Amino acid sequence: MNMSKRSSVQRQCLAALGAVLNVITAFVAMTLRLPIYLDSTGTVLISSLLGPKYGIVTGVLGSILSGLTFDIYSFYFAPVQILTALTASLVMHSHWGKGFQLVISGLAVALPTALVSAVITAFVFGGQTSSGSSYLVAFLHNLGLELTVSCFVVQILTEYLDKLVAMLLARLVLKKGVLKKYGTL
Repeated sequence: MNMSKRSSVQRQCLAALGAVLNVITAFVAMTLRLPIYLDSTGTVLISSLLGPKYGIVTGVLGSILSGLTFDIYSFYFAPVQILTALTASLVMHSHWGKGFQLVISGLAVALPTALVSAVITAFVFGGQTSSGSSYLVAFLHNLGLELTVSCFVVQILTEYLDKLVAMLLARLVLKKGVLKKYGTL
């Protein structure tokens, strides 16, 4: 097997492992009814390591696997995974993907994904999904906020925390593990 073909196979395997990481962490979050999703941990990691193309494959594959195994709602959020891969790749490959700026740059990933997630949650599911954040949407809606506004408020909070956790984990893995041992792929 020539070197470029071997490298391509390695990248595809890493993307598949990232998808499995998405499924496992999403399953844990759903089982524990956490208000964050943890469904994009692998997407952010692979986007950071290999770029947006492999990040998109990771995210969409993770959505499909989750949808087939335990969370039918995840199919509908595949566009959020695509957006996560694109924005996380940009942020993590810039100087904003390091140190304290990572906390701030989490907003650059969270804002667009929150907007898309809020629209999907409000218009496709009426504010109720399998996530623990649905309780927060219902609470805000019962306080008198319009459903779409309730979804967006909850999504911006939960997406920010979710993406920040994913970005911090990706940074840790890259800094302490993969890049230290192997350098760039």
